[in-house]
Amino acid sequence: MVHVNTLSETMKKLNMNMHGDDPTYYRLPESTELAAQYLLLYEMSLPYGLDLNNQINVSKSATRLMVTLENITTKELRHLVEAGEQWLQDEAPPYMFAKGVGPAVMFAYISDRNIKSMLIGTVLAFILIAFILMVALGNWRLGLFSLIPNIIPAVLAFGVWGLLVGEINMGLSVVVGMTLGIVVDDTVHFLSKYLRARREHGYDSEDAVRYAFSSVGKAIVVTSVILVAGFSVLAQSTFGFNGDMAKMTAITVAFALVVDFLFLPPLLMRLERRRPLVFTRENESSAEALAAAGD
Repeated sequence: MVHVNTLSETMKKLNMNMHGDDPTYYRLPESTELAAQYLLLYEMSLPYGLDLNNQINVSKSATRLMVTLENITTKELRHLVEAGEQWLQDEAPPYMFAKGVGPAVMFAYISDRNIKSMLIGTVLAFILIAFILMVALGNWRLGLFSLIPNIIPAVLAFGVWGLLVGEINMGLSVVVGMTLGIVVDDTVHFLSKYLRARREHGYDSEDAVRYAFSSVGKAIVVTSVILVAGFSVLAQSTFGFNGDMAKMTAITVAFALVVDFLFLPPLLMRLERRRPLVFTRENESSAEALAAAGD
């Protein structure tokens, strides 16, 4: 806490000044009438154009307590606000109770609710995406395991951010939802080509992975590099929300490329190395529709 500004401090100084600067009178005036006279004297002595409307209301029935803080986390700020409100409820008369307000307090609660809402929405999105992929791919195993390469990039990115920075602001709370489409798009393209090789060409899992690399590998690399380069430019912004969001997005997209190339292929070969492929008309139609979408 750097500074606390309240009208009571001004009244204490006035009371001391009116008694010859005697430190023993550094306290509030003994009567309301005397306090009113001091307040009138102080207001009349202010330079032209200045008043006390930023500290006291027009009817003189309420004053403002202003607290200046150092840079603290939103969690610490919320705890401070809640502790102050609890003290007012326990120690002050009911008519003196007031909520803590200000831009910092507003953004502290907005970021908290935004982060929690984004986490819930992201979890639901992952579940729905896995279900849709199960239906579209015609393979519940691949649809279920597609969650792994879709989740890992965000986990790795936040892990790196936690080691380097350790704080998450409101701009970072939207990164997972914003990059989810990019990460899922890369995974779907790779899986669609993999299944096309397995179902239409009869390749085993290793040859199907090679076919997927030759079909969409270059496109995934090019799009990922372009996105990382673009967000790296935005990361130079001096506005914290934009800069941090761009940095985290670039890290997430880079990790998505690494996971799709180094983790997803071994996972596919491990899962289906000894698993025979069953051809059905439904699987063929699903593969054709997904492959067309991938093209």
